[in-house]
Amino acid sequence: QVQLVESGGGLVQPGGSLRLSCAASGSISSIPVMGWYRQAPGNQRELVAIIKSAGSTNYAGSVKGRFTIERDNGKNTVYLQMNSLKPDDTAVYYCNVFLIPLGGPLGNYWGQGTQVTVSS
Repeated sequence: QVQLVESGGGLVQPGGSLRLSCAASGSISSIPVMGWYRQAPGNQRELVAIIKSAGSTNYAGSVKGRFTIERDNGKNTVYLQMNSLKPDDTAVYYCNVFLIPLGGPLGNYWGQGTQVTVSS
């Protein structure tokens, strides 16, 4: 069974930084895509950033230049470094992966979410 465990959320002042982590565990063959989404109260869940297994990345326009997504394929872990945080970045951040388990088909998996609050 595949599990995603997130960590790193919290309260930070505007202009501050946070680093989120998401580790996938279980019987895993490969993880073609890893990414982060976020959902603020009253809003739809939106893409923040994704990274493919070869390292190519894609960012939402609102975070480009401030956030950096990275992955450690040996640890099946994806990171989101968030700098110059703004109050508008306040949301629950969710890890999302497209993953192929051993002996199974490609599936889409979500983490439990971690709260990020940017406030003075």
